[in-house]
Amino acid sequence: MNPVDREEMVRLLPSPGDPVLPSERLVQMEAHLMREITQEAAARSTRLEAGEPFSARPRRRLRIAVPVGLAAAVATILTLATGGSRQPSPDPEAVELLNRIATVAAAQHAPAVRDDQYVYTVTQGTQEIEDEGRDTFRRSDWQAVDGERDGLARITVLAGPSGKGTRDMRLEADPNSTTYRELQALPTNTDELYEQVWSATEGQGPAHEEAALEMIGSLLRNATLLPEVDAALYRVAARVPGVTVVEDAKDAAGRAGVGLAFGDGDEREVWVFGEKDLNYLGSEATALLDVDVVDKAGVTPAR
Repeated sequence: MNPVDREEMVRLLPSPGDPVLPSERLVQMEAHLMREITQEAAARSTRLEAGEPFSARPRRRLRIAVPVGLAAAVATILTLATGGSRQPSPDPEAVELLNRIATVAAAQHAPAVRDDQYVYTVTQGTQEIEDEGRDTFRRSDWQAVDGERDGLARITVLAGPSGKGTRDMRLEADPNSTTYRELQALPTNTDELYEQVWSATEGQGPAHEEAALEMIGSLLRNATLLPEVDAALYRVAARVPGVTVVEDAKDAAGRAGVGLAFGDGDEREVWVFGEKDLNYLGSEATALLDVDVVDKAGVTPAR
């Protein structure tokens, strides 16, 4: 997803759907997530070769009955030791909405995709031009499904101090960028995907929960082509505290819908969904206008 002349690209316009977290940190987290997938796949293969069932799980810990008085004393000690703090719980309204969105996502059609094709996306957003104002831009991207070939970015400035115009830029194949095939390899089991996302974002900030949600958000655009993965990502998000419902949200293209917000101040992010169909529209920062698969870079889908 990175252009050859990265410095010039960053100066001109941001990458589509840039999250609040720095891109370098998201790349590190996504790379960690992909390593987790690879290691888990290798471990499963080893277990299968050894004759262990694929669904094998660690045994539950043995529960031992403890006298009520002792249990209360232990609970009191733990509460005092931790200052009475407890892990916050997810907002019930947000959980209900995310689960509905997951159901809608899972019902979408999954296109057949070949390695020699390109994932085509169209986004719209704005970019601050230092001391000059703000550009409104629309960007089309063609990214190789397998990540082995260069892609293309076509950026059109719709309004702003930079002046209207369109510019094409080559997207150099980047081994650190998450490809469609790597996204496709993510587990669709909610427990497994949660563990991998949580592990990949450990030690990130400003809070672990926020970092996990940022990472999920960075994957949603292309995940719309993978219904089972898409649904699993929303179900994972439903387990992370800090998400709240925004009734009157708008994406960066001005389309109204229902939103899911997390973070505070300048780091607040809002995902926006169609109010009636609950389809993903993008975010308040970057709208997702189209996503599809095409045979060649620079070619748009036939409608």
